[in-house]
Parts: sequence; structure tokens; C-alpha cells
Amino acid sequence: MKNTAATNSDGMNKRRIARNTIALYVRTLLVMLATLYTSRIALGTLGVEDFGIYDVVGSVVTVFSFANLAMTAATQRFLNYELGRGSAEGLRRVFGTSFIIHAGISVIILIVFETGGLWFLQNRMNIPVERADAAFGAYQFAVIASVVSFASVPYHAAIIAHERMDAFAYISIFEVAGRLIAVYALTLVSSDRLATYGVLVCIAQATTRLAYIMYCRRFFPETHCMIAWEKRLFGNMLSFCGWNLFGNIAFVCLTQGTNVLLNLFFDPVVNAAKGVATQVQMAVTSFFANMQVAFNPQVVKSFVAGNTANTRNLIFLCTRISFYLALMLSLPVLFDTNVILRIWLKNNVPVYTTVFVQLSMIIAIFQSMGSPLIMGNAATGEVKKLMTTVGLLFWTVIPLSYIGLKLGGSPPTVFWVQIVLMIVAHIIRIRIVGKQLGFSVADYCKCALNRMALVSIVCLTPLYVLHLSMAEGMLRLLTCAILSVATVGFASFFLGLTGEERMMVKNFVIQKIKR
Repeated sequence: MKNTAATNSDGMNKRRIARNTIALYVRTLLVMLATLYTSRIALGTLGVEDFGIYDVVGSVVTVFSFANLAMTAATQRFLNYELGRGSAEGLRRVFGTSFIIHAGISVIILIVFETGGLWFLQNRMNIPVERADAAFGAYQFAVIASVVSFASVPYHAAIIAHERMDAFAYISIFEVAGRLIAVYALTLVSSDRLATYGVLVCIAQATTRLAYIMYCRRFFPETHCMIAWEKRLFGNMLSFCGWNLFGNIAFVCLTQGTNVLLNLFFDPVVNAAKGVATQVQMAVTSFFANMQVAFNPQVVKSFVAGNTANTRNLIFLCTRISFYLALMLSLPVLFDTNVILRIWLKNNVPVYTTVFVQLSMIIAIFQSMGSPLIMGNAATGEVKKLMTTVGLLFWTVIPLSYIGLKLGGSPPTVFWVQIVLMIVAHIIRIRIVGKQLGFSVADYCKCALNRMALVSIVCLTPLYVLHLSMAEGMLRLLTCAILSVATVGFASFFLGLTGEERMMVKNFVIQKIKR
């Protein structure tokens, strides 16, 4: 009887994950379409050079969009713990403590970027003299947007902890509207467009964050408590959030710090190519990242309840689904990058963009496999070892890339360094998280890696044949996209899922059809 109850509970949890994933994908589709469209208009309106400059000085926004996700997961972990205990007072203490921590870190961020960051911008970065003032303005508003975004992390975490994923879809309407208004206004202004773009992006970011705050204060009573102090809780949360921040800033250094290096060795046009590649990579990663957000609360609750076996199963399932989604979206991009860029950017494709986008897809695939392991590590609360080890590894991207470029390497060198470091980091994560959750490297291979490899072989073969047999063009792109969705969909369902997981998907679809 007990096993039956546990099985039913696991099934309900997976159905909840499926419902939340659908809501998050509505959000993702809206945001992705807006991002790709606004990037195209911004590139055409600003020009390649100014777009490249903004990608460098505005990368602070990108930096903290990654850090925000990590800190959100850290705060959400403590909120889910109190939700599992059913403690309303505990929720208020956690939220209030989290608000103090993030407000304090936001002040530190502001000081760092207004001192060291500003000095580096004005004295070391490769920006044309006549664009220095505009770059300064764009940088200032990027910093403001980042600080506002980071300070609102506790509210973001509250929505995820309560599994109100539909709220993200609703609020995304405001986010999409803000981006579209910003890019439309950019085409109308006669003043300096680079500085104006910084202002408009800042306003759009702040408006979206305000919507999250208003929603939380309307539905979650604990978010009314903005300040709470309990020494032990503060120390635990500060340590947990601090190590998460360290590890994820290192990851940001891995993915975005190379922007600065490219600017030091090459002109802003190369940064423009990097910016385009980043937009494509973020569009792909947002698909599996949103699915992972739906898994996160269930992983934490399962671990807190002492059900380590179910926690492992959720991690393996999340890893496989994340990989399949990344593969499905990456394959058409990898095979027909030139066609996609010509359609998207028309005649404004910066040099190196094609190879940057292709290498970014490989990085996105490794991200899809690594994030679920990070999620499992966060659920245990023992994050110091993993974040320290992987963080220190990722920090080496700057000196290694610098050496490579100094020795005469071309711009893609920084991407190859990233890929090698991500492979090493993934091996480290498997070993550390495996010890924490009780699985070996062999278990990981059996339950995740082997199925992912089989699906990859089955899907890559027909697409490679198609690539060789058809001439480059729109017809091949459409055929490749359809074939990618079909092959990955069928292969992942019949070869990439277990029998129990296939039955769960079937039941979920049947229930939706009956409704």
C-alpha cells in the first residue's frame, strides 16, 4: 500500500511538471520570437559597429541574467523546504532574509561596476573615440537594469517555489510588449541610438520586474515581509547563495567574459558576431531551461522528503529531456546556419557569425546536460565543493583564451576553450553529485548518457544524408527542420524514455484531449 501511494505521488509530481512545462513553453515562445525579432531590428538600426559595442558594454545584463537564474534556484530551494514543512512563518523568514541578502549583493554589484568596471570600460576596451560617450551611457543603464533585476530575485524564486508557472506566461506579455516598443521607438529617434537603446532596454527590464513583484505581493503573503533576521538562517542562506553566486559568476566568465577578450584583440564587428551567436544560444537554452524550472521544485521536495531514489530518477529524466530539446533545436541551426542567418539578418551578417553560432549550439547542448546535475546538487544543500571545483575550472577560460589569442589564434579559439572546459566540468559534476545522491558514473551512463547517444545517432544519420543530397536553400532548411522535429520526437519517445515514462506521456496527452 505504501509503495502504491509513493508511485501515485510520483505520477502526480510528473504530471504537475508536464503542466508547468507547457505553461513555461508559452512564455518561452513569446520571449524567443521577441528576442530574435528585436535583435534583427537592433542590428539593422544600430549598425554592426554599434551593435558590437552594445554587446560588450551591455553584456553586464547578460551576465546577471545567468546569475539571476542561479540565485533564484538557491532562494527557491529554501522556500520549497519551508513549503514542504507547511510553515508560513518559515516562508516569511526565508523570504525576508533572502531580500536582505540580495539587496546587499545588489549594492556591492553597483559599487564594483561603477568603479572597476567603469575604469576598465574607459581605459582598456577597444571602443572608437567618437562612440565613447554613447558607450558610457549604454553601460550606465545596463548596470541599473542589472541591479534592479538582481534585487527582485526573491520574488522570482517565490513564483517558482509555489509552482505558479502560468504567471510567467502572463507576465511575458508585458516583457514582449516592452521589447517590441523599445525596438520600435529606436527606429523613430533622431538622437544617438546606442545610448537610447540602453535607456529603452533598462525601462523594459524594470517594467517586467515590477510586474513580478506586484504578482507576488498579490498572491503570496510571505512576500509582504521584506526584512527578517535570524542569525543561523542568514548564515546558511548567505553561504548557500554565496557559493552559488561564485560558481555561476565563473560560468558567466566562461560564456561572456570572452567578450572582453575578443574586444581587446579584435574590433567591435567581432563582438557583433558574438552578440548574434549569444542571442541564438539563449533562444535554444531557454527551451530546456524552462523545462528545468518546472522540475526544480519537485527535485527539492523529493530530496527533502528523503526519497533519494525518486530524486535521482527526476535528475536523469530532466537530463534526457533537456538534451532531446536542445538536440531538436540545434540540428537545423548546425546544418543550415548560413540560410538561417540570411533570412534573419538579411545582409547584416557580421564576419565569423556562422562559426560562432555553430560552436554556440555545441555549448548549448553541454549546458542542457549540466544544469540538471547542478539542480540535484542544490537540492542537497551541499554546494560548496561543486561550485568551488567547477568555478575555479571555469575561471581559467580567461588566461587560456588569452594565451590562445596571443599566440595568433583566430576568434573561434575562445569557443573551443569553452567547449573543452565544459566537458571536463561535466565529468566533475557527475562524480560529485553522484556521491551526494548515490549513483555512479556507470549508473549515469546507463540511465541517461546511453539513451542520449542512441537518440543522437538515429537523428544525425538522416539529417546528414539530407545535407549531402540537397542544395543549400530554403527548401533544405524547411525539410531539415521538419525532419529534426520528427526524428528527435520519435526517437526520444521510443528510445530515449523508459516504458513508465512513455506511459506517463500517453496518459497526460489523453487527459488533455478529453478536456
